[in-house]
Amino acid sequence: MRELGKPIWHPAALIATWFGSGLLPRMPGTWGSLAALPFAWVILTQFGALWLLAASVVVFLAGCWSSAVVLGEDRARDPGHIVVDEVAGQFLALAPAAADPAMFAIGFALFRVADIVKPWPANWADRRLDGGLGVMLDDMVAGGYVAVIMAALGLWWE
Repeated sequence: MRELGKPIWHPAALIATWFGSGLLPRMPGTWGSLAALPFAWVILTQFGALWLLAASVVVFLAGCWSSAVVLGEDRARDPGHIVVDEVAGQFLALAPAAADPAMFAIGFALFRVADIVKPWPANWADRRLDGGLGVMLDDMVAGGYVAVIMAALGLWWE
C-alpha cells in the first residue's frame, strides 16, 4: 500500500493500522477504536484494570515507533489510516471501566467524542507535535480525560 510506505505485512504497518482496521473505508478512527474493544475486554476481564493500563502504555510505545516508521518522510501529522493511537487511548479510557457491556459502550462513545473534540491539551499536542509522538499523544490525553469520567461513573454504577 503506497499510503503506508511499507507493505501491510510489515510489523510497523500492522501495528500502526491495528491489523488493517485503519484501512477500512470512511471512519478509520472509529474502526480502530472498535477493533480495540475485544482486546480491552479480554485484558480487563482476564487480568484486571492494571493490566489494561499497562497494555495502554505498551501500545502507546509501540505506536510511537510504528507511526514514525509508517510516516517516514511524510509530514502528514496524523493520517487516518494510522489508528494505533485510538487503540492506546481507548485502552486507557476503559481501564477504570467495569467489565460490563454498557460501560464499554459508554467508554467507547465518550472516547470517540473526546478524540474528535480534542480538549486541551490534546488539541495542542495534535497541532504542535510531529512524528510518532505527535500521532499518539493527543489520543492518550483524550483517553485520560475519559478514564477520569469512567472512574467517576464507576463509583456511581456499582
